[in-house]
Amino acid sequence: MIAYIYGTLLEKLESSVVIDTGGVGYEVFVPTNSHVWLKGKGDEAVLHTAQIFKEDDASLYGFEDRASLRLFRLLISVSGVGAKAGMAILSALTVDEAVRAIAFEDAAMLTRAQGIGKKGAERIVLELRDKVEGVFAGIAGTGGVLAGTDLGGGGEVGGKAGAPDIVTETINVLMSLGISRSEASQAVLNVKDDYATVEDCVRLALKGL
Repeated sequence: MIAYIYGTLLEKLESSVVIDTGGVGYEVFVPTNSHVWLKGKGDEAVLHTAQIFKEDDASLYGFEDRASLRLFRLLISVSGVGAKAGMAILSALTVDEAVRAIAFEDAAMLTRAQGIGKKGAERIVLELRDKVEGVFAGIAGTGGVLAGTDLGGGGEVGGKAGAPDIVTETINVLMSLGISRSEASQAVLNVKDDYATVEDCVRLALKGL
């Protein structure tokens, strides 16, 4: 089983990227909101991966942090939800948004993902609502799903207590201003840890755009 891919970005395809590692190119399918799409050819990239086997195919699905990988594995454990649907959800929603939607039984939010209908969303909520809190400890009405969890890359922005909440809220504010999710996420990643509030983070992110 391939746990992660670390190498240089060789090529961007329609829904996947090719990562060169040791002279071998691995095609990895990634969510459309992944920061890997912002990288240039030759840039370093690391993706936590899930390897999905079918009768006539074996595909790699890559994520920038372990939280996304964990959620993907949970999603595809639901009856009738395949890798394509799991990737659609992780492309349309952040991990925080998706976990909140499942935990608080907000099936309508899941239907934002392409190809996810009402019945499919309700099935995901039904089968996963009791599991997500165990996997994603710390979720609460005002707390962030990333707080207090061991996530790896995606949960370490800012480095301050409560920073994941600020990051998520900042991205939402930037998106409300017409900025795409990928641009908003990258802008927040570029902000150093000299912010204490959402307002500070928004100001600094906008300054860097």
